[in-house]
Amino acid sequence: MPDTAEHRRLAEPPTGPIPAWRKWGCYVSDRAWGTVREDYSANGDAWNFVTHDAARSKAYRWGEDAIAGLCDRYQLLVFAPVFWNGRDPILKERLFGLTSSEGNRGEDVKDYYFYLDNTPTHSYMRMLYKYPQAEFPYERLVNENRSRGGRGMEFELLDSGVFDGDRYFDLVVEYAKADAEDICVRVEAFNRGPEEAELHVLPHLWFRNTWGWSGERGPEPRITVDRNAGGPGSGIALVADDRPANPLSNLPFEYRLGERRLYGPADGTPLFTDNETNGPAVWGPAARSASPYTKDAFHRHVVHGEQSINPAQYGTKACIHYRARVPAGGSTVWRFRLTPTRLPDALDGVDAIVKQRRTEADEFYAAVHPPKASEDERLVQRQALAGLLWTKSIYLFDVSVWLKGDDPASPPPASRNRMRNTHWRHLNSMRILSMPDKWEYPWFAAWDLAFHCVALALVDPGFAKDNLWLLLFEQFQHPNGQLPAYEWEFSDLNPPVHAWGCWRVYSIEKARTGRSDREFLERCFHKLLINFAWWVNKVDSQGMNVFEGGFLGLDNITVVDRSEKLPDGAILEQSDATGWMGFFCLCMMRIALELAKDNRAYETMATKFFQHFVYIGGAMKKMGGRNYQLWDEEDGFFYDVLRYPDGRFHKFEVRSLVGLIPLYAVDILDEEDVQGLPVFLSDVRWFIRNRPDLIGQACFSDRVDGHARHVLSIVDRHQLEKLLQRIWDPAEFLSVGGIRSLSKHHQQHPFAFGGSEVRYEPAEADVKIKGGNSNWRGPIWFPTSYLLIESLVKFDLAHRSAMKVDVPGSTTPLTPGQMAQEIAERMIGLFTRDGGGRRRIYGGTEKFQQDPHWRDCLLFNEYFHGDNGAGLGANHQTGWTGLVANLIDEWRR
Repeated sequence: MPDTAEHRRLAEPPTGPIPAWRKWGCYVSDRAWGTVREDYSANGDAWNFVTHDAARSKAYRWGEDAIAGLCDRYQLLVFAPVFWNGRDPILKERLFGLTSSEGNRGEDVKDYYFYLDNTPTHSYMRMLYKYPQAEFPYERLVNENRSRGGRGMEFELLDSGVFDGDRYFDLVVEYAKADAEDICVRVEAFNRGPEEAELHVLPHLWFRNTWGWSGERGPEPRITVDRNAGGPGSGIALVADDRPANPLSNLPFEYRLGERRLYGPADGTPLFTDNETNGPAVWGPAARSASPYTKDAFHRHVVHGEQSINPAQYGTKACIHYRARVPAGGSTVWRFRLTPTRLPDALDGVDAIVKQRRTEADEFYAAVHPPKASEDERLVQRQALAGLLWTKSIYLFDVSVWLKGDDPASPPPASRNRMRNTHWRHLNSMRILSMPDKWEYPWFAAWDLAFHCVALALVDPGFAKDNLWLLLFEQFQHPNGQLPAYEWEFSDLNPPVHAWGCWRVYSIEKARTGRSDREFLERCFHKLLINFAWWVNKVDSQGMNVFEGGFLGLDNITVVDRSEKLPDGAILEQSDATGWMGFFCLCMMRIALELAKDNRAYETMATKFFQHFVYIGGAMKKMGGRNYQLWDEEDGFFYDVLRYPDGRFHKFEVRSLVGLIPLYAVDILDEEDVQGLPVFLSDVRWFIRNRPDLIGQACFSDRVDGHARHVLSIVDRHQLEKLLQRIWDPAEFLSVGGIRSLSKHHQQHPFAFGGSEVRYEPAEADVKIKGGNSNWRGPIWFPTSYLLIESLVKFDLAHRSAMKVDVPGSTTPLTPGQMAQEIAERMIGLFTRDGGGRRRIYGGTEKFQQDPHWRDCLLFNEYFHGDNGAGLGANHQTGWTGLVANLIDEWRR
């Protein structure tokens, strides 16, 4: 392991239940309003139960939100900067975006912000927010997007004209830990405009409301002010103390922060209120508030001049109000410090500590970057990993408590017990988890998380392993074995990629550090066995090893909503579901073989998954003796088949990722590598000799350098050649930015069934399924493409780079390995500048392409335009789009 300061911090053994350097971090969500956790409505309309407008007035129960927020491990105390340009109707306290009904493509954040840097221990963090000096066009953004009726492109903040003339602030927020508990904060406002401009900065410090729920209120913590803070260099201090409150009741140890001091410059004005709901503002004029001083007091006081703050100068929420005139083309700096101790001259050392930690972050990433990466690729990789680290968040949710409501005297509607997540009462989380996007998707998602962890393993394998294990932990995994999908419906089905994630994270850590954490692998394997059994019992309804699966993460990829039960007893037999299960088998086999090196009892488990894989491969060819297959020989593609109870069937001839996912199920068993596992080797040889009827469908054997090896693959060589010809055809799947999710063939030849159709849509979706905020009918997606690249590399190894395929657009035949490399290059090239200095992700948005203050600030979109590679969907989905960091790591060594 490299010997940088950050690597040494990562290696420090914990001295208590919380590793010291991980106690404080960016664990505050970008959005808590509009979430399932805060929804107590009768109809499950979370977006309209707590809106953006209500968020400033309603106290949250299940976690706070902020811009560039910082909190402790259990989010008792939160710090965040808040801004006001003197024109907006509200303080800029949280990011603004549209709900799923307002947006042109579902929920959609509209502010521009960028996660520029972060280290795994959060010893250094840097974030940029671009704040217009003109009044923020809240209503116009809603009205313009809503008027487009879900078609065409989104109306963005840049389109509104508020950045014209560069009349905006670049607000750079930096955090640097002097030690594990002592946190320096530096906020610098750059005025990019031609004239001096007013800016208010209000650093907020508040306690999450843990005392006001379940009917009986508990004692409250308190924040006060210390005007004699410790010397002329210490300024003014807010003093927060949680000791008057009850400790959290559901931890196996007592957790308290004690006294914490927020130091700021002496020229600010301290303001106080309580983190309590403004009853009349949220529930109507007849409602009462628990305190005369409510959560929205600072908005009302600063913006409207109301006397809404506590004149006694104490409360559970506080801020210090600063104002400045920032010169044109210049900047103004504010320095703060959050620390448990009284410090003389606390602010004097802030700049030096920030500089030191920034330098240490540079050293850390210099050790992470692969040697052949260009400077621009290093920038891309660093911002991808920074985004992943910034999108950590505490996920607070106790489903059993949530279903009962916040107040026994006012229980939620009875309909809630028939709506969502009623079978997940055991789910109870106080965990730090990796979120797909802390604004658009501020909740964990099972299959997203596996990909996040593979990318996180490059810099923080410990956190990656913790996250993978948590979904298998009894407070998450259902007693029946299912993993929770996401909070909108934990019972939904995501693809079974968790075993792959565990294996890849284990392998990455082993390769980078030399550590083989078999304890982690073994713990996960046992719980994955239960999950595998659940999948087999759940989605193989006929016991034929052909799987239905349902939604499987691909929202609108086919002509029906795969989450819904089909009429007349019909069953959709899915190529992707069956491919995923073959993939699951091979991952489990690989884990069992690794564990068998230390414990021979796992040999028989490896045999079990080898055999189950062969059964699945055979089933895809023979379909249990039925008169159809998922493979279509004439088209050279795998299709879904709709089967009716009377034996009739209908083949869905849609060329999409559904038919490419069977490629993922490939692995190579080299007998030389398993010589130390005689039981497994004997079982494999027996099966090959005695079940030729099945082996020929899923396994072929050859000899290399005098020893045998067995290639396990659902797809045989003939099918592979056919599929590769489709993949490499620009008129089908091959795009300048990677591999499309739906063949371009369907642009002119849509597939229709039952009054619906599937048409190639390279950008945003016109057909809205699952909220309409994703499109799998054309755009390029990182997670599926990353697995395809892995599979092509394995196929190349399987055929020893001797298999070459004649493909459209190439004058020479290509090997699968050459295709894998070219796809990786195209996907890395989405982010890097081309010869003209342009980045594909930014398409025709010239501000991002040309402006020096914008062009190196990267967004990691959810998916990308199927024809030109422009970024689409969620803007900060560094979760699985962060896999670009892995591509750079793997293809630049």
